[in-house]
Amino acid sequence: MARWTDEQVEQAVGNLLRIGVLIAATVAAAGGIAYLARHGSTPVDYRAFQGAPQDLRSIRGIVGSAISLQSLGVIQLGILLLIATPIARVALSLIGFFRQGDRKYVTITALVLGILLFSLVGGRL
Repeated sequence: MARWTDEQVEQAVGNLLRIGVLIAATVAAAGGIAYLARHGSTPVDYRAFQGAPQDLRSIRGIVGSAISLQSLGVIQLGILLLIATPIARVALSLIGFFRQGDRKYVTITALVLGILLFSLVGGRL
């Protein structure tokens, strides 16, 4: 396994962030366009707050809704991808530090990744 240089890690992380944000924006925009095409002329009632439907409050529900091409699900998937991008950055940094053989940063980055994942997934315990 070849060691990564600092420049290679920076390049990989930069590309991941660019591509992640681009994909997330594209998905959210596609969902927004589809939503406006279907509901753009529907009158809006600002007197009562309408939260997200129950099926769009979990990752499984968002993915299922997006797969069935429901516009709100596609928008939510774009937002979910945007949230996942910096988490993927931390995971890629962990791999980069491991490939560089930097034990101290592997430990710190693994701790940060664990905290991020716990706060997103396990925080409901």
